Amino acid sequence: MVPHLTTALTGPLLELEKTFLDKATDIEQWLRVQWQEHRPPFYGSTDLRNSGFKLAPVDLNLFPGGFNNLNDAFMPLCIQAAQSAIERICPDARSLLLIPENHTRNQFYLQNVAKLVSILRLTGLNVRIGSLLPDITEPTVLELANGATLTLEPLQRRGGRLGLDGFDPCAVLLNNDLSGGVPAILQGLEDQWLIPPLHAGWHTRRKSRHAACYDRVAREFATAIGIDPWRINPEFGVCGQINFQERTGEECLAAQVDALLARIRDKYKEYGVTDEPFVVVKADAGTYGMGVMTVKDASEVVGLNRRQRNKMAVVKEGLEVHEVIIQEGVHTFETVEGAVAEPVVYMMDHYVVGGFYRVHTERGRDENLNAPGMHFKPLAFETCCTLPDSAQGPDAPPNRFYAYGVVARLALLAAAVEIEETAPAADIVELAALG
Repeated sequence: MVPHLTTALTGPLLELEKTFLDKATDIEQWLRVQWQEHRPPFYGSTDLRNSGFKLAPVDLNLFPGGFNNLNDAFMPLCIQAAQSAIERICPDARSLLLIPENHTRNQFYLQNVAKLVSILRLTGLNVRIGSLLPDITEPTVLELANGATLTLEPLQRRGGRLGLDGFDPCAVLLNNDLSGGVPAILQGLEDQWLIPPLHAGWHTRRKSRHAACYDRVAREFATAIGIDPWRINPEFGVCGQINFQERTGEECLAAQVDALLARIRDKYKEYGVTDEPFVVVKADAGTYGMGVMTVKDASEVVGLNRRQRNKMAVVKEGLEVHEVIIQEGVHTFETVEGAVAEPVVYMMDHYVVGGFYRVHTERGRDENLNAPGMHFKPLAFETCCTLPDSAQGPDAPPNRFYAYGVVARLALLAAAVEIEETAPAADIVELAALG
């Protein structure tokens, strides 16, 4: 089910989006077959960019932290999808332990945790929150700005199981992306589902690996519905040996930027696109929009000044950047109240459960919007929660959002493939058992 949402777009429907509407039956059948072969992640969110001639995902998060930005009207969908995800993993589950990030001072993130807990409890689960923070030694109540409260409790390890005082959960749900590595207390759990699996964390995961999986998914999908895969697929390159502080690897980076820009120019010429091509250089692991720069010429990555090097050298948890992905930039023509925007689509199991716009009043349509100064604009239901409405015009907002839901699910499918292909041997046995 894809919710009907309002959208910032009011212009004529684009040819690509119309193709999705015309092929909706084929698309849903194709996706249904894929989900029989690949187990979807428990949840995920993807950032999309729509340039008109191209609609593509530019990031996929397996530990989404913005459930508080979803419109409350999405709650029924979230609950239904969460129920499906839980039944797929642990059908008789009664209790679940949620492990959040260590952002106890980030009110927005804590409100996300509260919304997620609310969704999970409404599926019939007993949900409690275990903290990885060493200074949480007893149940600690946090007051949130919106009037809600959260109780954090110290984690306890008993043999191969993780729990809390008087609480032995069926499963452990991570809302912590493990950028700083895997704490010992999470390693070697037995007879207890850990979701997502540990190797989905940023200590292991690479954006370039996900991009490679998405490239395969996009090509197969494009063949199935008869479109050029480039229309939904940002090209990319990788530079694996770079040190921004010591200025080593700049030649590799410049060569990758130059080659990618040349390929983009060829496609722009093919489609008669007059926009100036650009690429986005970003850390191959990590999130929060850190370690990101927009580049329009290879010369821009040679001889970076101190401020630029410092910006690119370190990401979340103070981790040094030595691997970067060079990703084709996709312009956005989305705007909200005159400010540049991009849609963010949220999914649980293999369902779209809602979305919002990331808006930045000080950034351009060819810049990264996941940066300080951004704000979020929740999307609201237009009418109901079904697939495209054939009774309305093809440029109706619900139909426009359908295209966003399709591409977001393709990114989620690529993440499912990525998780399967990077799983350690023990996890492969678990995946096979789950089907």
